[in-house]
Amino acid sequence: MPTPRDVINSGQRLRADIAAAFAAPEQRRLEASRAYRAVQADIVRAELGKMPVDRIKDVTQGRLQLSAIEKAGFRSVGAVLTAGPSALDTVPGVGPQTAAHVTAAARQLESALTDEVQVRLDPDNRTLRQAELLEALRNYEQALAFVPPRAPDLTPLAAELDSLLAVAAPAGSRLRMLFTGSARKDSARDAVDRLTALLGSAAVADAARRLAALPGRGARGWQPNPDATALWNDFLARPVAYNGLIIDVSGTAQDAASAQGFLPAEIAQQVRDHPLNLSLVTASLRGYQAFGAKFALTQQKVIIGDEMGLGKTVQALTAMAHLAAGGATHFLVVCPASVIVNWTREIGKHTRLTAHKVHGDDREPARLQWLAVGGVAVTTYEALRTLADPEIALDPDDVGPLPAVPLAMMTVDEAHYAKNPAALRTKAVRKWAHATERVVFLTGTPMENRVEEFRTLVGHLRPDVAAAVRELDGSLGGTRFRRAVAPVYLRRNQDDVLSELPPRLETPDWVDLSGPALDAYRQAVAEGNFMKMRRAAFATGTLDGSEKLRRLADIVDEATEDGRKVVIFSFFRSVLDSVVAILGDKAVGPITGDVPPQQRQALVDEFTDATGPAVLVCQIQAGGVGLNIQAASVVIICEPQWNPAIEEQAIARAHRMGQVRRVDVHRLLAEHSVDQQMLEVTRAKRAEFDEYARRSDLAAATPDATDISDLPTATEVASQVEAERRIIEAERARLQLPGSPGIPEPTAE
Repeated sequence: MPTPRDVINSGQRLRADIAAAFAAPEQRRLEASRAYRAVQADIVRAELGKMPVDRIKDVTQGRLQLSAIEKAGFRSVGAVLTAGPSALDTVPGVGPQTAAHVTAAARQLESALTDEVQVRLDPDNRTLRQAELLEALRNYEQALAFVPPRAPDLTPLAAELDSLLAVAAPAGSRLRMLFTGSARKDSARDAVDRLTALLGSAAVADAARRLAALPGRGARGWQPNPDATALWNDFLARPVAYNGLIIDVSGTAQDAASAQGFLPAEIAQQVRDHPLNLSLVTASLRGYQAFGAKFALTQQKVIIGDEMGLGKTVQALTAMAHLAAGGATHFLVVCPASVIVNWTREIGKHTRLTAHKVHGDDREPARLQWLAVGGVAVTTYEALRTLADPEIALDPDDVGPLPAVPLAMMTVDEAHYAKNPAALRTKAVRKWAHATERVVFLTGTPMENRVEEFRTLVGHLRPDVAAAVRELDGSLGGTRFRRAVAPVYLRRNQDDVLSELPPRLETPDWVDLSGPALDAYRQAVAEGNFMKMRRAAFATGTLDGSEKLRRLADIVDEATEDGRKVVIFSFFRSVLDSVVAILGDKAVGPITGDVPPQQRQALVDEFTDATGPAVLVCQIQAGGVGLNIQAASVVIICEPQWNPAIEEQAIARAHRMGQVRRVDVHRLLAEHSVDQQMLEVTRAKRAEFDEYARRSDLAAATPDATDISDLPTATEVASQVEAERRIIEAERARLQLPGSPGIPEPTAE
């Protein structure tokens, strides 16, 4: 039985932990800000060290004579600042006044450069100060996880503890109780009883468990973070999160108007004022992403049309998580089949919501489970028409009754798929949208010059806004158009909100193997044909039979709609032929090993000079070496490669000096297949390569430094052959095919 002193001490410890949680974010933010300024100062010093001393004349309009200073060896602005006025005063021909003026001018240049320089963490040039900044940012991020909006508000608990502890204080000391009046004693004993009950409650127990994990609080003190290598690995795995934290601690947030999609002031203010509960969100949000989620919540039925790569999925998931934190239970995502796996993975990665993949062989059990317990149902446009009841015989002009569930929000990805009013999938989307309180359409396809398509989409959400949109609004430019559609449409471009964006963003695009592609894969596994297994996802050569080809086509369509050029790499000629066939006139190439080097460059020149949509199609061994493809800012790799250097060099064709746009890298991967197995096998090899590629100055300066044309050693060949054998065995066992352990070979008839 705890004594009153024990109870009071427990209450005081809990209150101290709450106070630490409250204080930690600002404390860690200030530490991270100081670390940021230190890295920034290093960059500024390096730039000033390269800046000719003549630049001082720009500040003084040429009034100062600098020849004597230059002759004395002070040839850069940095050297002048390091020397200071006292050292400059000793130079023959330079007096105290000139020395003071020159130093003051150099400091003005330093100040101007500091205002201009934005820190970009550079894994190719790892410095001690950058590692310290990473550590400070990590501490700041973890501290934020213990306060609203990422955690429940502990302010009421803190106030209750303060009140009870103040009244219970005399009970903590027998001597003090001896000299306390009877009424005060009774109050103290009552407060101890109430404090005991409070500390024993489930809510306080949950709060105490969370506070025990407060970052770095071990033995009541702050513990060191992981070593520099672990911090850099975390940064490489989550660069978007770290760059968002840098914006926060550096005060370099993007222009508010652009982040808010140039919405009218009254709508923007309403969105900003909306609370956002992030307790079920595990992603680190940028300011513009939080604004997008709030836009969906305040306006209720909207289109988020951000440019590709700005995180439309995360914004929709954040809005769902906010509603779920408030008690909502059922959510629905409608998307093309080619991205259904990606959606289920993103739900698990960025939120604490449960995803139900209502697609494929397990569609019906998943549908019933979602209806019964809630969560996020992820389904396709085609399946949406029968989501309520698959036994319904649908009338072509109807989609059947909707399920009687409290659907809190529907998200429709690639919403331009529902632009044809006569299509059955469009009718299904419209019926669900009309019956759902909150709907978010996601599309990266710009709508300014597609007013008729836009009217159709908006008509599903807000017929009143659709009726008000005129052809003239689109033809008069983006500002006029955005003003007309402000209640329903939010679009931000990369240049508007991501000036600090890292130059390369990688996305794994997971798809399911189904239908003919799955049949081709099973056949390849049964034959033990490893290379056939790797290309089975493209075996049909058609969009209808290949989810990888459909996802590839979607990426290409969105990229080219945004005026971006694409380069596609595959190891296999047959895959390239299929890609060229579906892309038609957009395709340039393919560049294969049979194409002479001079002709390869001619194809690259044709691609570079193309004024319209263009996609360069390359065999990865041929197009990945010796060509500069800076015109491309989107890279698609059709299947994993055994050697990570091959992929790195292919990406380096576009991601190199001269590239003016961020490079988006998409890796097409089939879930539950050889792709997944190869990634597991090559994980260690890729980490080893990344460590070399990131840290070697030669590799950083010259992507060709790692020669992928070198023949592998006999040991490497044997290791790869063994890995292929093991993967074939594992896939045979998973698919329960003859030849796997426990599965008998078929007998001859």
